This record gives sequence, C-alpha cells and structure tokens, in this order.
Amino acid sequence: MRTTAIIPVKRFGAAKQRLLDRVDRPQRAAIVKAMLADVLEAVTAVEAIERLILVTGEGRAERVALRHAQRVKTPIEVLRDPDDKGHNEAAVLGIIRAKSLGATAAALLPGDCPLLDATELAAALERLDTGRVTVVPDRHGTGTNALLMAPADAIGPAFGEGSAERHRDRAERAGYEVAIEPLASLGLDLDTPDDLTALAAVLATDRGRAPATAEALGSLGLLRTPA
Repeated sequence: MRTTAIIPVKRFGAAKQRLLDRVDRPQRAAIVKAMLADVLEAVTAVEAIERLILVTGEGRAERVALRHAQRVKTPIEVLRDPDDKGHNEAAVLGIIRAKSLGATAAALLPGDCPLLDATELAAALERLDTGRVTVVPDRHGTGTNALLMAPADAIGPAFGEGSAERHRDRAERAGYEVAIEPLASLGLDLDTPDDLTALAAVLATDRGRAPATAEALGSLGLLRTPA
C-alpha cells in the first residue's frame, strides 16, 4: 500500500490560543515548533510511509520541515495554505495532493502529538487494509487525533469536538470497515493548560522521549523532574 502522511499545521500565531493562560506568544510558538519537529522525526521513521505532505501557511513550520527533509530519505513536500482556512480544509488539500501522486492510503496525523511512537504507528498501518478507515481517538475518547484511510480519500475529514463518532458514521455510511483504535502515543495532544501539564509530566519521567519538545519545555522552566 502506498501511504502518504498528511500533517496540517496552523499558523503559529493562531494555534493553541488556550495555552496563553500558561505561556506567552513567543513561548507558545517555540513549543508548537518543537512538537512539529518531534512528530516529523517519528513519522519519517516509519517505512510504510512513502511520502509526507505538510499543509501550512506558517513559514516557520515550512522551514522545520525542509530542514528535516535534508537528513531523511522520506520525501517531504510542503503544500502552502496561505489563507490558513482550517484543519479540515488543509487536510482535504493534502488528500487531493496525495491522490494526485498515486497514494492508495493516507495517514492524517497531528502536529501536536510529540509523543508519537514510530513503532506504534507502523503497526497500525500494517493493520490497515484496503476498504478500511481507522479512527484514532484522543485521550478523552471523543475527538480524533489521527485518521488512517485506504483508499486515501475514503471519507472527508471532520476533525473537531466529537469527531470520532462523526468519522465512524461517515465511514460506515460510505460502506467502509471501521476500526476505533486508540494508540497510546497519539492519545495526548496539546490544546489546553491541563494538556501542557500532562505532557510535561510524561517528559519529566521518560527522558529521551520527544527530545525537541522536552528541550523547549525545559528552557521555559515547564519541565520539572518529580522529587
């Protein structure tokens, strides 16, 4: 199966507004940039992914991707989204581009799940057969943190609150097999101050994981080793 990973990334100035209760705008941008670096590292370590498409209107995200592309074998393409229309619209742009390049499967992945484990993602893609949609829920079980689809355009993405059930419904209505498959490393995305606390706790006790994000949080004094 020819799988393309698609990662939509908002402009840093518009991303993670709820984090402003804990960090200022430059700090927030530094965290978002670091998380993307860790996600790219994990995704390009998965052999089943033949190409990665980053959809963004953010120049800093583009530079992170292009620097990463210089040291990995997986082709990385940046698809510019100058209007920053939204996550679902960006995902659709990525799907259209992936299909034009011959992708038979798509992995819609977040840029804000830095704990993503390449081995876990690879195993999930091995279980993906043609005619199947895999919904990876968030840690609350209601949102969607990843969508794996074969064919690549099986359904239109509908990310947001309550999206796990929406994606299941869309796939079933379209006649596809559906799997709701929690993946531990994709459970925690960063949206709220509580998420930031949870992420910092994981990284403080699991050294070596998500190194770019850990470094960013540490430089901001947000990563404290438990006593």
